[in-house]
Amino acid sequence: MAPWPVRKNLAYPLRIEFCERKGGGRLRLLWDYRERDEAGDGMEEAVAAARASEVAVICAGIVEGEGLDRASLRLPGRQEELIRAVAATGVPVIVLLTAGSAVTMNSWLDEVEAVAALWYPGEEGGHAAAEMLFGDYNPAGRLPVTFPLAEGQLPLVYHHKPTGRLDYYHDLPGEPLFPFGHGLSYTRFFYHSLELDCPAQDSLLVRFELRNSGPRGGDEVVQLYTRRPRSDLARPLMALKKFARIHLEPGESRQVVLTLGRGELEELDQALRPVVEPGRIEIMIGASSADIRLRGGTELP
Repeated sequence: MAPWPVRKNLAYPLRIEFCERKGGGRLRLLWDYRERDEAGDGMEEAVAAARASEVAVICAGIVEGEGLDRASLRLPGRQEELIRAVAATGVPVIVLLTAGSAVTMNSWLDEVEAVAALWYPGEEGGHAAAEMLFGDYNPAGRLPVTFPLAEGQLPLVYHHKPTGRLDYYHDLPGEPLFPFGHGLSYTRFFYHSLELDCPAQDSLLVRFELRNSGPRGGDEVVQLYTRRPRSDLARPLMALKKFARIHLEPGESRQVVLTLGRGELEELDQALRPVVEPGRIEIMIGASSADIRLRGGTELP
């Protein structure tokens, strides 16, 4: 970084020479036009603006990429302090997160009205977020990762194998902050009438009814998990095998049919060969890995 002093109303020729022999080089030219005593972080201005508003929307997040591994999952800098300061004004706060992985929220989650994980939504992300906030679009996104309460819970995955040990800590519960597959909607969905059928040796047909019991149309991402209670090898407590995004208008019902073929039923045996192991298979249908609405089971031949 090199400072370049300039004076008002004067033109300056600028020549920059740069060489990167290994490839992947990058040159950035940034202008800092503020006076030295004005180069604050804008915390007081943000709080004042929030106090004069009906609702405060805070865009927070992290920059991720190669060589940016983190030891902490907290928001960097003074972002958490900003969220708490704005929330302390009494104005309802909505936090929009841009990140590529999980973020811990223990110090501020209870002080805000809502959190939306936008990931990296691209150039039109602002318009998409606005449509969601104003109710023009009913969200249906689901978390592709587990959000822990604290780094001490890591590794924390929904599809871990049974250990026979306790899953909680002396100072933390075992449950995550937000489980894999979690997501909210502006409407509600009711699951019922689960049916299982094995039309072939390596096929399982799963049927159930889904009804929109809420006030507006929306999409539900139904998720099918399986478990093998008895197996020659240790299997995960649950594993996502199928999902589908279903749109229903208020009061509308639909029969959802999910088929598990050989590819979804196969597991590796002791010789690392893919086989469909005979025996009981348990089926779990839900809105997330922690929100199971229907359970059933059958025998695979």
